[in-house]
Amino acid sequence: QGDDGDEDFNLTQTPTHSQVQRNLERRSQDQVNQKVSELVQFLLVKDQKKIPIKRADILKKVIREYKDVYSEIVNRAGRTLQQVFGLQLVEIDTKHHIYILTSDLPRAEGENMRRDNQTAKLGLLIVILSFIFMKGNSVKD
Repeated sequence: QGDDGDEDFNLTQTPTHSQVQRNLERRSQDQVNQKVSELVQFLLVKDQKKIPIKRADILKKVIREYKDVYSEIVNRAGRTLQQVFGLQLVEIDTKHHIYILTSDLPRAEGENMRRDNQTAKLGLLIVILSFIFMKGNSVKD
C-alpha cells in the first residue's frame, strides 16, 4: 500500500514457493523464458543509465500479467546476469524494493589493467554477442 505504485503487490499477497511452482506449470516455458530475457535487458539498460531499479517498475514495465511467477522470473534473470555478465542483482532498499547490479568479477590489477586496441575490440565483441544471445540468437543489423 505504498506510494511507489507497488500497492497491488504487497507482502501479504506474495505467493509461496509451491504456489509459484503451480503457477509456473500453467504458463508456457517459452513465455516465461521470454519474460526472463526481457527482464535481463531491462535491468542492463537501467544499470547502464545508473538508475536504481524499482520492483514497481519491473512489475509494471516487464512482468505485467506474470505477477504470479514474479519471484521465479527474477531468480532466473539473476542467474542469467551472474552467469553471462558476471553481475549480481542486489536489493539495496528492502522497504521500497530497490535493486542495483554489482560486478561479481574479480578486480583486475597490475598487468591485467593494460588496455590496448585488442582489449577494446574484445569488450565490444562481448557486448554484441551477449545482446545477440539475449535476443534469442538472432538480431537485425
